[in-house]
Amino acid sequence: MDFAYSDKVQALRATLEAFMDENVYPIEREKYHWDHDPAHQWTVWPGLAGLKAKAREAGLWNLFLPHEYGEWSPGLTNLEYAPLAELMGRVFGASEIFNCSAPDTGNMEVLARFGSPAQQERWLKPLLAGEIRSAYAMTEPDVASSDATNVATTIERDGDEYVINGRKWWISGMMDPRLAVLIVLGKTANADRPRHQQHTQILVPRDTPGIEVVRPLSVLGAYHSPGGHVEMRFDNVRVPVENVVLGEGRGFEIAQGRLGPGRIHHCMRVIGQAQRALEYMARRVDGRVAFGKRLADQGSIRQDVAKSFCEIEMARLLTLKAADAMDRHGNKVAKDLIAAIKIVAPLMGQTVADRAMQAFGGQGVSDDTPIAGIFATSRYLRLADGPDEVHMAQLGKLKIAELAALPQR
Repeated sequence: MDFAYSDKVQALRATLEAFMDENVYPIEREKYHWDHDPAHQWTVWPGLAGLKAKAREAGLWNLFLPHEYGEWSPGLTNLEYAPLAELMGRVFGASEIFNCSAPDTGNMEVLARFGSPAQQERWLKPLLAGEIRSAYAMTEPDVASSDATNVATTIERDGDEYVINGRKWWISGMMDPRLAVLIVLGKTANADRPRHQQHTQILVPRDTPGIEVVRPLSVLGAYHSPGGHVEMRFDNVRVPVENVVLGEGRGFEIAQGRLGPGRIHHCMRVIGQAQRALEYMARRVDGRVAFGKRLADQGSIRQDVAKSFCEIEMARLLTLKAADAMDRHGNKVAKDLIAAIKIVAPLMGQTVADRAMQAFGGQGVSDDTPIAGIFATSRYLRLADGPDEVHMAQLGKLKIAELAALPQR
């Protein structure tokens, strides 16, 4: 196995790192305070559009979309994208500058892989250009949505239209003023189809009558403006039949293609955040003196740094292995490694950030550094795109069957 990045990736990393140094780190605090100021809630930081134009001009655009998407893709593999996503992940919200942020990334993959030419023209092209934002409406408050067969929102055919009724929550991006379209997963019940062909995904323009935002939801006290996360309701929402993606009853087929890349993208970014937390920690303990002794000279501190380094490296290597398996064998074959890194990386990020917070003392739980935000992000990612327990249950079941079938030696 070759652990070295290709010349192409090295060049892109250098360009991206220089772009971050020149354009992203200097405005990090300004954008953070804008996004957390109640006076600016649900409005976009004014400097964002200019930065996105610069990133596109620099060739740092849509890097997430793998090469198999042909004309829509800049040509990278998942393995090549991983170190780039790690760099973007170091700053909250930076991925959007490069048009590489969720939920748009997953929605663009759905449209590029499964969308009709008309759907691609209307929605994929403006998403790829960064002109609009999108949302993905799957999770519901009344059922355990980690088993998506429980999703109960109905999508029922009525002549040339489908009618959507139901409740959703934790729908990211709904408060963004640029939001133009949702992909909604709902039930199109049919007794003649098996259990995993009872659901459909359908495109719903944001301005369709009957869409109601019930309330924004906070995440550990933060509203994640400008996009936020919401509880919402569909009340007799009508859309044309041609808005169905791929076909009625194909919802799970689409979901499996969408969620794998999204999960590993989260992990790539978490590794960048954990690496940054470790760097902050190292600088802190190197310069801080307590009781006449540098913190860096304390054995327990050195152990925390050493363990953090080991854990980040292990997670990084597992991420790269999963990305390589996706490239070589496809997302379905790589599902065990994708599940494994989704279990490992967010918990690793939470653990490393916790150690860094402790080294900073009171400052560590403030917003003077990004560490508390890294801790919070890692914590909620242990639920996003499926909780740890679900991934462990599925991975455990898969590995028991696989390993038990091996001859005893």
